[in-house]
Amino acid sequence: MAKRMILMLGVALLATAGLGFVKFRQVKAAIAVYAAYQPPPEAVTSIVARSERWNATIESIGTATAVRGVTLSADLAGLVQRILFESGEAVKQGDVLVELDTRQEQAQLTAAEADRDLARANHERIRSLVSERVISQAEFDRADAQYKHAEAQVGEIRATIARKTIRAPFSGVLGIRQINLGEYLAPGAAIAPLQALSPIYVDFSVPQQDVARLKRNITVRATSGDAARAVTGRVTAIDAVVDPQTRNVQVRATFANADNRLRPGMFVQVSADVGAGSAVVTVPASAISYAPYGDSVFVVRSLQTPGGQPYRGVEQRFVTLGPSRGDQVAVVAGLKEGEEVVTSGVFKLRNNAAVQVNNAVQPSNSAAPQVEDR
Repeated sequence: MAKRMILMLGVALLATAGLGFVKFRQVKAAIAVYAAYQPPPEAVTSIVARSERWNATIESIGTATAVRGVTLSADLAGLVQRILFESGEAVKQGDVLVELDTRQEQAQLTAAEADRDLARANHERIRSLVSERVISQAEFDRADAQYKHAEAQVGEIRATIARKTIRAPFSGVLGIRQINLGEYLAPGAAIAPLQALSPIYVDFSVPQQDVARLKRNITVRATSGDAARAVTGRVTAIDAVVDPQTRNVQVRATFANADNRLRPGMFVQVSADVGAGSAVVTVPASAISYAPYGDSVFVVRSLQTPGGQPYRGVEQRFVTLGPSRGDQVAVVAGLKEGEEVVTSGVFKLRNNAAVQVNNAVQPSNSAAPQVEDR
């Protein structure tokens, strides 16, 4: 009985050992297959990094400001009798814009002129009598003062009438009208804004470390969203004080603005030329993989599998970026001219990944891109 049990136990152990050996071979084969597995190549586009010479510039954000800009208002109270302008109209210096009711002042002027004429006649009559020594010098002085006082009253009323005629203080473009015919205007009531658009200022700020590179009369370009429609001006003033809160310095550039492209209050992007610059390696912005731990690009190279099989793959390269222009980004370090860089599909790549390059459709790579849908 004991021999039979020992025999059965031995057979069971042999069967278990055989089954374990078979499973071991199966797992080993699966591991070998997995190790030899090569994922299919990712479809990407690429470009050869090239070197370009970029002028040294300072980029900033600015605001357009009128050289002369006011809100026209009434100097004296009165009823609006005539409105001689339309909203948005261009006017010249001295043009009459609004006339207030001056009927009362005109009546006062008529009375004052009559008093002046009487005073003048008395003055002339007394002058002749003084020369003949008929009356005293004191009476003549009194008549002379009365005449001058009457003349001053006429001038005062005429000045009041003139102040009720609102004229353009300078040439420019009017804004939206704020008054209506027959409306009573209080002193200081707004009539319409008036802005001189040509020339126009653009105010922007630069960091204190860049102030030394700025000089008066250097060229400045400003755009309001469309790089192809940039306007050119020159730096005319650099503030003498550094803002203690931001450590920036205010700079003012003047633009001719003959076509009124810039408007007061407009947000603009400013680029100031500050030198000849140097050669930089440029790639499209889509080629950069931005990450908190460092920016990188994927360089296409010939690689080998662990088994020695060659394939076309990518090498992740950390880079130091410089300024950008349009679709292009300057690479200061980490990339050489002539290296092939992936320009689209970088988000799905990893180091040593296999790729298949198809450049039938390329991402934009222009230093001055234009808006396609206008």
